[in-house]
Amino acid sequence: MVWSDMRTEPVLVTGATGYVGNRLVPSLLEAGFRVRACGRSFEKLRSKAWAEHPNVELVTADFFDLHSVIEAAEGCFAAFYFVHSMNGSSRDFAEQDKDAAMNMVSAGEFCKLQQIIYLGGLGEDNERLSKHLKSRAEVATLLQIGSVPVTVLRAAMIIGSGSVSFEILRYLVERLPVMITPRWVTTPNQPIAIRNVLTYLVGCLDNSKTYGQTFDIGGEEILTYKELMQTYAAEAGLTPRKIISVPVFTPRLSSYWIHLVTPVPAYIARPLAEGLRTPVVCKENRIREIIPQKLLDSRTAIRLALDKVQHHQVESHWTDAGLLRHPEWASPEEPNWAGGTVYSDCRSLIVEAQPRDVWKPLVRLGGATGWYYGNWMWHLRGILDRLVGGVGLKRGRRHPYELSPGDALDFWRVSSVIPDERLVLVAEMKLPGQAVLEFRLKKLDSTRTEVLQIARFLPRGLLGIIYWYAVTPLHRFVFNGMLSGIAKASGFKTIQGPSHAPFPSPPPKLSPAGT
Repeated sequence: MVWSDMRTEPVLVTGATGYVGNRLVPSLLEAGFRVRACGRSFEKLRSKAWAEHPNVELVTADFFDLHSVIEAAEGCFAAFYFVHSMNGSSRDFAEQDKDAAMNMVSAGEFCKLQQIIYLGGLGEDNERLSKHLKSRAEVATLLQIGSVPVTVLRAAMIIGSGSVSFEILRYLVERLPVMITPRWVTTPNQPIAIRNVLTYLVGCLDNSKTYGQTFDIGGEEILTYKELMQTYAAEAGLTPRKIISVPVFTPRLSSYWIHLVTPVPAYIARPLAEGLRTPVVCKENRIREIIPQKLLDSRTAIRLALDKVQHHQVESHWTDAGLLRHPEWASPEEPNWAGGTVYSDCRSLIVEAQPRDVWKPLVRLGGATGWYYGNWMWHLRGILDRLVGGVGLKRGRRHPYELSPGDALDFWRVSSVIPDERLVLVAEMKLPGQAVLEFRLKKLDSTRTEVLQIARFLPRGLLGIIYWYAVTPLHRFVFNGMLSGIAKASGFKTIQGPSHAPFPSPPPKLSPAGT
């Protein structure tokens, strides 16, 4: 039963820009709830389709700062907890997850929340748990030690467009007609469609029958990963895959294989590969009586996910969880920066066009479009990055012609987007330093637009300085070629350039997170 008609207080959705949180917000709004969407970046929150809904509030919070969590939860009647610390910069995500969970417990008690809902993983009672699944189980236990009733949902593989599990499955099956795999391909698994997960999450909210309870959630079928691979192949119109399992594949080797074949980096692939050794099957189905719904079979769930991918309608993606940084050194005009030498390269081109005409090809950069010049060099750089553990180019982009702050773009992350004016990308490839690539469009008069391309690099030690000077000779070809390619793709005439240019006047200040 949903009591949303009686509620005036909002429900807090933590991790609202992540894969599940981003999809849950519209479902809660449709059910009649007010939502306080919480994330680490205000710009990422503001870019979501639901951000302007009258029943949505946007807040930022640092879950390692108790005061910040209390401010986010104040005035809410319940909270969905989707906070995870597993990323490329987390050396010990399990300890960080514990700290964040304890802050949620304290904030929940201080704010007198009536319910906390947590989405964990199946297989949590197995003694051979992977570090990832063990951490999920520990978070559930920690949340339950407080006085606020906690509802825990435990799921296996979630099938949905853009989920990390689905993307691993998709790329392995599409790219490898013959696979030599670990023995985990015969591990039983009870996958569930993302739309069924969302229905359970919404159904648990403000439902006294779920207070203080732990439920296993899964679809009707129990399948092996091998069977899921063949099901995907059939739905994608591919020939049946030849799958040969061998005992020598360790989780480490499996993660490297996933890293090389799919867009999923090793730091995510390894804990997931370790978890694949554990059978993940529901041991009870009580929630089906409390929240009845039609459960999709794996074939239907895969078909729906594929349709979303093919029509560029992926609402959220596993790459959405990446950190959004605005390096303080990113603007060469910033007078307060005194942290070290920033190397820069600024180039200009003038096109006989309006800014909106140039913006159209500019915003299509990367992904299937490529980089307008020397794509083989970009692909080579992506391969080298992948070999040393970086993200490479395989992540592509979520949508072919739309970009929002926080989006992954090959081995960059979108930092700022001002349509027809400015695009800022922060590098996520392996580098001996930090890099930013910025494009600015300036209307000169009724017929001309200047396109500025600014590359900036903050080296880390001597190796960083050597790296900058080593790649600088390539900038003339790559950057000039990219600018010319963008102009050509716009369909308008280049009047001047590309050529070196002086650095422009300061752009509008980026809004700091939380404002």
